[in-house]
Amino acid sequence: MQITVKFNIILTKEQVQLIESISKEYIHTVNSLVSSTLQSEERVKLSSKDVFANMPSAVKNQSIRDAKSICTKYKKAIKANSKLPTDKQKVINVATLKKPVCIWNNQNYSLKDGILSFPVIIDGKSQRIQTRTIMTDYQLKQLEGHLGALRITKKSNKYIAQISVEKVSHIVKGDVVMGVDLGLKVPAVAVTDSGKTFFFGNGRQNKYVKRKYKAKRKKLGKAKKLKVIKKLDDKEQRWMTDQDHKVSREIINFAVNNNVSDIRLEKLTNIRNTARTSRRNEKNLHTWSFYRLAQFIEYKALLKGIKVEYVDPKYTSQICPECKKLNKARDRKYKCSCGFKTHRDRVGAINIINAPVVDGKSLLA
Repeated sequence: MQITVKFNIILTKEQVQLIESISKEYIHTVNSLVSSTLQSEERVKLSSKDVFANMPSAVKNQSIRDAKSICTKYKKAIKANSKLPTDKQKVINVATLKKPVCIWNNQNYSLKDGILSFPVIIDGKSQRIQTRTIMTDYQLKQLEGHLGALRITKKSNKYIAQISVEKVSHIVKGDVVMGVDLGLKVPAVAVTDSGKTFFFGNGRQNKYVKRKYKAKRKKLGKAKKLKVIKKLDDKEQRWMTDQDHKVSREIINFAVNNNVSDIRLEKLTNIRNTARTSRRNEKNLHTWSFYRLAQFIEYKALLKGIKVEYVDPKYTSQICPECKKLNKARDRKYKCSCGFKTHRDRVGAINIINAPVVDGKSLLA
């Protein structure tokens, strides 16, 4: 599987100018190639010699590939849209690059001993520059594998390098299955088929943080400070993403420690229509990224060689694991007439283990 490793790079003032220049040139070149390709009635074949831009040949070739990819996706979208009834057809716009970015393939950069080296244009010639990187031990470990393309972008006045890495995972041998139930009050509950259970995350803390940001946005909205609201939204999303990373990492560590070979999750189709919540929590439900947490669990599991399957979520919170009767839980307690009783979310995780697996790997229908 392929993952993306992100890390900060330290640039001098001269290097910042060089990166800004080549990044603007790159997006301008890609957008121009997309426009000219779509306007041409004949199939266009380009090489770096056909691209007139102040960039190294390798970067020109990458811009050609990116432009081709955008054109292909646009044509597919147009074709799919034309097959819909007239009243359901949408306006399909061509995707364009807006934020400065530049991409180098894996043959045109090097990363060794904390130094990232890649070519730019200096005085009209292609020359390599070297930059220092800031990486944790975890990021360094993630870079173990076949390195793919390098992408450099700017975010919050910092320059971020992103490298795609092809990871080869070794499938875990065993037959321990674990079900994971995702929710609001308890972000995740995991149960192994032997009954071992663990609750992950702090739902109350998450909801408190979301209420705090909501109150701040409301106050800023009255003052019409839209830019500040946007920054606040970004800050909230970063915090929530960090929480999902922590929860997913804890889940995978729990799985590894218990020799789990197969993790099962609910297929997330219509989860916002079927999830268990109160009216008070409804707004939180519709701003919660169950999909993101499931993605994090999946890719971290695959890196450890643990298989991930998705199951039909129908009645997983109501079926009694002992007698199979349907019961509705009261608050956080689940109790059946047969005598079985436990935490409501634990029931969901137990039933996920035995629920029918849904064909396909897609998290969303």
